[in-house]
Amino acid sequence: MKYDYYIADVFTTQLFNGAQIAVFPNADGLSDTTMKLLAKEMNLSETVFVFHTKQSDNKRLMRVFSPKKELDFAGHPIIATAYILGCCGDIPLTKAVTDIVLEQNVGPIDVSITAVDGKPTFVQFARKVVSIIDRFAPTDEELASFLSIKQSELDHKKYSPRLVSCGFPYLIVPVWNYETVRQAKFNSAAWSQSIAPQTAAQEILLFAPKTPFVDSDFNARLLGPHIGLYDDPPIGSAMPAFASYLCSFPHTQKGTHAFAVDRGDADSRRSVINLEMDNKGHEQLALRVGGGAVLFAQGTIDLPD
Repeated sequence: MKYDYYIADVFTTQLFNGAQIAVFPNADGLSDTTMKLLAKEMNLSETVFVFHTKQSDNKRLMRVFSPKKELDFAGHPIIATAYILGCCGDIPLTKAVTDIVLEQNVGPIDVSITAVDGKPTFVQFARKVVSIIDRFAPTDEELASFLSIKQSELDHKKYSPRLVSCGFPYLIVPVWNYETVRQAKFNSAAWSQSIAPQTAAQEILLFAPKTPFVDSDFNARLLGPHIGLYDDPPIGSAMPAFASYLCSFPHTQKGTHAFAVDRGDADSRRSVINLEMDNKGHEQLALRVGGGAVLFAQGTIDLPD
């Protein structure tokens, strides 16, 4: 049996940037074992398998696999899947904005595809998240030591370090400058000797409210004991926690806020994530995540019957 697949660069409008995601737009008939093997063979951060449902023409079931396991939820694959379904004609884009539903293991997700002349240009999905925020954080001395930065580079004027979890805990650390984010290096020895492991966070989201790019408001980077020293992994999964973090400060006014967060730089597959959040001071935060995508490759895999 032949199965078509596509590879898209996600959260970017330029080829060779963003995160690469593989999508099988018609995976009907594939078994769990075969999907696991295909994801391992593709060897990308995520591979998506799309299944059709008789419930609605604009609803699809999607299962997401990393090379190691199935994921219950992932944000980058939503952008990639909606974009590819529009590109290949599986979802007709006859209007300026087409609303669809993509169902992952966590449940249905509302997605909108913006199109020009029937071609997708922007994808946005909506989520509602509940966060736990702990203002307890390691000391400046400890933070500086395991991030390999100077204490003076930490921002305590507008923001402060906080532990935030929307299901997965992140230690969110603000610094003044973009260059500090880019040059920081995780020091595992200093981390192990600090109180940081006691916070339960295994990943640090380091960010600066300054960026040299006109299309973004923040630059962010993930570091931690399970991230390679020179790696700069996708930050999409940390964005609900980051939005909740921003809303935890009294100077963030009530209302709807739109902003963009970029990851990487011009030489390292830069991504731009567009966010909208409705800060109403409620326990539940309404969040909309969007971005562009670019078709990188397409092909066919011939599987034995």
